[in-house]
Amino acid sequence: MFEGVFPALITPFQRNHGKNLDLDGLRSNIAHLVAAGVHGVVPCGSTGESATLSFAEHEQVVEVTMDEAGGKVPVLAGTGSNNTSEALRFTRAAKDVGADGVLVISPYYNKPNRSGLIKHYTAIADLDIPVVVYNVPGRTGQNITPDIIAELAKHPNIVGVKEASGDLGQISTIIELTRDEDFAVISGDDNLTLPILSLGGKGVISVAANIYPRPLIEMYEATQKGDYETAREIHFKYSPLFRAMFYESNPIPVKKAAEILGMAAGPLRLPLDEASEQTTERLKEVLSRYD
Repeated sequence: MFEGVFPALITPFQRNHGKNLDLDGLRSNIAHLVAAGVHGVVPCGSTGESATLSFAEHEQVVEVTMDEAGGKVPVLAGTGSNNTSEALRFTRAAKDVGADGVLVISPYYNKPNRSGLIKHYTAIADLDIPVVVYNVPGRTGQNITPDIIAELAKHPNIVGVKEASGDLGQISTIIELTRDEDFAVISGDDNLTLPILSLGGKGVISVAANIYPRPLIEMYEATQKGDYETAREIHFKYSPLFRAMFYESNPIPVKKAAEILGMAAGPLRLPLDEASEQTTERLKEVLSRYD
């Protein structure tokens, strides 16, 4: 179910109304991505500024995403928290509106021990909805090791991991340990999507696909045909874009790039601030290469 290119959706805000949700803009962005041929969408992840959405806003973004994309492509809703009860609340709400699955970041700041991590994910998976674990040590301060992922993969509702550790050796080990399970290892880093696909990964939850979805779709499709020469050409052509998405903390650059290209984006919410003038000029230069 969760294979291919899944943009990690930005959450557009209104500039002149207290940074309220721009739901029409969200719908427009989703419609554009679905028309481009993405394989699914991910609302309320890190790229969607989920950390600064209220409970009501979080649930509204998922509901609108389901209304716009549901039935057309799978919706993998971000429902993670460093508070298990909050993660359960978000997950129940996503399930109630028909989300196809949930993406659950590992608890940040708390730094849970092994048994705590396993109980956290098991409690969410026991709600009977497909769960994709999200491992991003750079944001959480803690790496989920391959042995823990392999143990979690035994739960029938834990169906994959978004791997953003940046460690190809670790990712290879996870694929090796879960090959006998119905389990998807998904890239969480556009720069590493091609090598992860070559190891047996199933796709990417992508920041850059918000901006240019078709090249990533074409790269993924080339790998599925075994055409790695074409996939490499696409990878290297768009590598400057992949790097540009992290000139500053995500999603600062991607929201600025979306704005430059006329997509719905709007401001960021504090503690994230607008892209610097230098970042904006560098983004314009990179984007100009793909006109």
